Amino acid sequence: MKTKQVLVTGGMGFIGYEICLHLLQQDQQVTILDNLSPQVHTKEETADKLKELKKYKGFTFIEGDVRKYADCEKALEGKDVLIHLAAETGTGQSMYEIARYVDTNVQGTANLLDVIVKKNIKLQRIILSSSRSVYGEGKYRCDEHGVSYPATRKDEDMAKGLFDPLCEKCGKSLKFVATDEQSQISPVSVYATTKRHQEELIFYAQSILNIPYTIFRYQNVYGPGQSLQNPYTGILSIFSTRINNNRGIEIFEDGDESRDFVFIKDVVAATVLPVFNESMTSEIINVGSGEAVSVMDVANTLMKCYGNSIELTVTGKYRVGDIRHNKADISRLQELYQFTPKYRFEEGIQHFADWVKTQSLEVDNYEKSIAELKEKGLYK
Repeated sequence: MKTKQVLVTGGMGFIGYEICLHLLQQDQQVTILDNLSPQVHTKEETADKLKELKKYKGFTFIEGDVRKYADCEKALEGKDVLIHLAAETGTGQSMYEIARYVDTNVQGTANLLDVIVKKNIKLQRIILSSSRSVYGEGKYRCDEHGVSYPATRKDEDMAKGLFDPLCEKCGKSLKFVATDEQSQISPVSVYATTKRHQEELIFYAQSILNIPYTIFRYQNVYGPGQSLQNPYTGILSIFSTRINNNRGIEIFEDGDESRDFVFIKDVVAATVLPVFNESMTSEIINVGSGEAVSVMDVANTLMKCYGNSIELTVTGKYRVGDIRHNKADISRLQELYQFTPKYRFEEGIQHFADWVKTQSLEVDNYEKSIAELKEKGLYK
């Protein structure tokens, strides 16, 4: 295995840290560029991560920001591969922190690409962590009219408890199916829009740079190490904090909405595959488990894992920008890299819960995040 100089932006985050650790264990040279945002990182957690990473001779840390051109210049010098993870995440918060999301996700990506062009950085590959959110509601099927890509659900339907997307031709409920990479792109939140712009910037830059890219559209990534303090992303963390603080959980919509949860180890194993791919082929690939789990099943499974039963309230309320269902078609990942995720939800969620039990009990900021959504008219 050839030694590569790899830059990982956002490398101190949940996914980034595990990717960096994996690469360092494979004797690769890894540089992290991260701004250590306090919304995501605690000082204690950062210190522990850096202590572990500094055990490896090939590790370099740059505290910096993709929004700062000079930081991008410093970090990219001499690199073979760019793994671009740095981004503001979270659908709900993106709807009222628009400038911050665009600045980090879009301008940050533009800065990196601008440096690559102007400094003639000879990268072998660019790897982007994108999101399934670019698909919007994703792929559905109508018994009468076939494949459908429904638009954003309407407030008047949601207010009546009609949460399933409807066929635009006959008005009947649609059945969701696995979303493949050829599915229609239709982002329904600011966050999703910024991820789509990231993809487009890399796509257009490739024609100038002639650097192959791999764009991974991640599903809901979870596992040990994810932030338990950030109430804006990750229902597993939010629900775990509520359960372990003996507070009830409000279930949005009717509880039947579902997500494709993919375990962190599977995400890491998939993401590093293109690092050593010598072909000039560019790729867009879904990364998920290929299974959908309802939010109600998530809450019940977590209570079982923690041995703590709390009140679950199905509220019928909803957040603007949320989708109803999602499940990835992962056949392209299997075909290109002969890779199949190893962790089923039942196994992965137990690993996650066992890890949570070893952590300090976090302050529950969920109600604060909901209050912010209500104030902005995004929680109905």
